[in-house]
Amino acid sequence: MSPSVVGPAVFPVGGRRLLVYVVYDRRGEIDEYVLHAVRGMREHAVRILVVVNGALTEDGRARLMSVADEVLVRENVGFDIWAHKAALEHVGAGVAEFDEVVFTNDTWFGPVRPYGPVLDRMAERPVHFWGMTDHAREEPNPFTGEGVLPYHLQSFWIAVRREMLLSEQWQRYWAELPEMPSYFDAVLKHETIFTQHFADRGFTHDVAYPHDRYDSVNPSLFEADALIEDGCPTLKRRPFFHWPPFLDRHAVIGKWVFEKAADYGYPVDIALKNLARNVPPKVLNADVGLMNVVSHDVESYDRSAPLRTIVIAHIYYPEMTDEILDRADTLPGDYDLLVTTSDGERAAKIQAAIDNRSSARGGVEVRVVESNDGREQSAFLIGCRDVLLSGEYELVVKIHSKLTPQDGYNVGRHFREQQFYNLLDNPVHSANMVGLFQREPGLGLVYPPMIHVGYPTLGRAWWSNKPGFEHLAAEIGIRVPLDDVSPLAPYGSMYFARPEALRLLVEWPWHYTDFGGAEAYKDGGLAHILERMPSYAAGELGFHTRTAVTPEYLAVSHTSLDFKLNEMSATIPGFVFEKIDFLRHSGFVGTGSARDFLRMYMRKNHMPIVHRLRRVMDPSRRPGRWISRFKR
Repeated sequence: MSPSVVGPAVFPVGGRRLLVYVVYDRRGEIDEYVLHAVRGMREHAVRILVVVNGALTEDGRARLMSVADEVLVRENVGFDIWAHKAALEHVGAGVAEFDEVVFTNDTWFGPVRPYGPVLDRMAERPVHFWGMTDHAREEPNPFTGEGVLPYHLQSFWIAVRREMLLSEQWQRYWAELPEMPSYFDAVLKHETIFTQHFADRGFTHDVAYPHDRYDSVNPSLFEADALIEDGCPTLKRRPFFHWPPFLDRHAVIGKWVFEKAADYGYPVDIALKNLARNVPPKVLNADVGLMNVVSHDVESYDRSAPLRTIVIAHIYYPEMTDEILDRADTLPGDYDLLVTTSDGERAAKIQAAIDNRSSARGGVEVRVVESNDGREQSAFLIGCRDVLLSGEYELVVKIHSKLTPQDGYNVGRHFREQQFYNLLDNPVHSANMVGLFQREPGLGLVYPPMIHVGYPTLGRAWWSNKPGFEHLAAEIGIRVPLDDVSPLAPYGSMYFARPEALRLLVEWPWHYTDFGGAEAYKDGGLAHILERMPSYAAGELGFHTRTAVTPEYLAVSHTSLDFKLNEMSATIPGFVFEKIDFLRHSGFVGTGSARDFLRMYMRKNHMPIVHRLRRVMDPSRRPGRWISRFKR
């Protein structure tokens, strides 16, 4: 140990602890999971300082002040590392008042297990600094592809004792801290070197849950449920938003992790609310396993707590009225029925079919909408706006008369049955669908998984709708990140939903003229964009989405999907995430021409040359400049 380093010490009985908690929210708001995490530390810290990177609303400040002693708002630069630096500068010489400072951030959920036991255990260890979890040494460095990733304590929770806080080496480290414009800078210039930097200067460290007790280099990602079982109070958010094929490679099952957290009493609904607002919905659906195989053998619906339900059915084909009503009648208890259609003649036929039925289970109304432009989308969002915003209903079931004759008999029949079977199969199944909303107050929508039998949706389900979607989402105020390849969406436009979860879409001042007429009902048009938007609009309000499937349909869908993926993977070696990585780096296959394969080869093996050629051939450059540059 360096002579200038004061020896390590335990955290004294009755010692003083400062908690520095960093939070970033793109909306300037504060989610409940943050308050829950900070509130739990109140009894273990004499002072709590929350540092906010970026904007903070007045409501957000008030919420933070309910759990913290002080809130510091700063420019969003340098990630949580520079926020910690700002906190140290803010506290200044006052840091000497504390026996320990805990530097942490909002990248975890907790407390999943109580803080007390781990804080008490680590308090008895004579160290200069300690972490909640660590990461093993790796070679090559997975971030750079070369060199070594050093062993390190993970920076989301590092506690530093007084002896280190007052040292010259500590002061110098923060004074010389480099700028960190990117996430990789934060990892490579701080997190992965911090531990070794201070160890080399004679400071001792320890870790509450060391990786060598587990079976991976990074237990906080790969073995989160084992950490919970062992008493770890922090649950990293990353297992619920990381790239699903990578988690698949390591068999990280987010659903099981959440179930373990719930078993120990953590309110996972507050975690799902945060994730719904900040994770692409299809990624979240995969990482957390938000698909339900809905039984029709055992009922899990609570008949003592029915939800006020309305079925909104757009019926363009009156001959399907009885089928639509038969499906609606599988719902438990009473429901109101609102039918929309395009003209009076159809309305009369629909009303006659309703009148011929033996009994109604609630109020019934048939409405003729002003225009069929936009079809079921405009009928729902414009023609039923008053009902959806009335506050009278806790649940809406949106269905319509789907024939899809343009796609042929087999394909159209399958699409229709894929929707109806998985939404309203029989009374027990439909009751269980409603039961999902009874048990999860944060559940916004439920609908069948993406159609893929009969349609080339795999890898293409945005079609030409993404640019228009991005523009419209920005106008409406939807800031949920978009899924890259295909959106999580109710293809077929039928679903169960809480009206509140659809509020952003329903409140928007749509007009029938926005839909552009019958010729605009195609990909890139407003109706097709809106078909893909409900889960993102619900996510902005903190509501998550589940997909639902019957066991019988899952047998059809999964075996088909399994075989297709198997065939598509046959000629590329490696794990699935490696196959995907290879294909994405190679780029679009096109028609498989020699030119396409040359382009793919260059992208995969000589990307720097491709970048240079793009700059040379940039039409915005003067010909003389790029010709002379090419000659050089």
